Amino acid sequence: MYKIGDFSRLCRVPVSALRYYADLGILQPAHVDTFTGYRYYTIDQLPRLNRILALKDLGLSLEQIRDLLNDSLSPDELRGMLRLKQAEIAQRVEDEQARLARVAARLHQIEKEGQMPTQDIVLKQIESLHVLSLREVIPVPTDVGRILQESVMALMARQIEIIGPPATLFHDPEFKLTDMDVEVVLPVAASVRVDVPLSDGRQLKAIDLPAIPQAACIIHAGDYSEVEPSYAALSKWIGESGYKLAGPIREVYLTAPGDPAGILTEIQYPVAR
Repeated sequence: MYKIGDFSRLCRVPVSALRYYADLGILQPAHVDTFTGYRYYTIDQLPRLNRILALKDLGLSLEQIRDLLNDSLSPDELRGMLRLKQAEIAQRVEDEQARLARVAARLHQIEKEGQMPTQDIVLKQIESLHVLSLREVIPVPTDVGRILQESVMALMARQIEIIGPPATLFHDPEFKLTDMDVEVVLPVAASVRVDVPLSDGRQLKAIDLPAIPQAACIIHAGDYSEVEPSYAALSKWIGESGYKLAGPIREVYLTAPGDPAGILTEIQYPVAR
């Protein structure tokens, strides 16, 4: 038999790990001296230790390994566990590949412009929203402001509180400057379930906007008439980073005209690989 230190050197596993494995019940010492408390291991325990290390290398937790070694897992449960681990690892690889593409795009931008970009593009999840919504075709982009103003006034008249920044969704499958299919949304409390009438028989309808799993976002500071460079920067970044558009573009109006902080608009592109 080997003392724990000798066994540690033999199998190249730290003593602290061997003690922890014993505490978890996955590799008990072959013998513990009742007087000294010294722990002893035998050479025939190496195959079990190697199996622990091999399963740990696959990404299984020590608790999962304990259940597996104690035969409390069926073959189907083991296959399911390994398939789940396989999916987790594949997702991490995909995430890191996406991060690598974003780093490459940022390096390319810096090398081309000779300086850090003045605007940053961020990938993030967009939570679902309960909103009052109006979707219609508008002749020109400036009509968005008119619809927003009318909608805000209608909600104020009914004492319905707007609890977040208003936004516009652009539903056209291609870029258009006239006859645009837009949806103006105003976030409200989940308890608001009534439709709000507007002029000409139109209505703001209470709906739930679905969450966006991944959106590329940029903050535009300045007047809406100067927003095109921000759109261009975002579109270029998406192309260089290997993404594609995966839903209606959103403009979120973080501040209103006349706000002391200036006009801030977040442009959100739903994206996917």
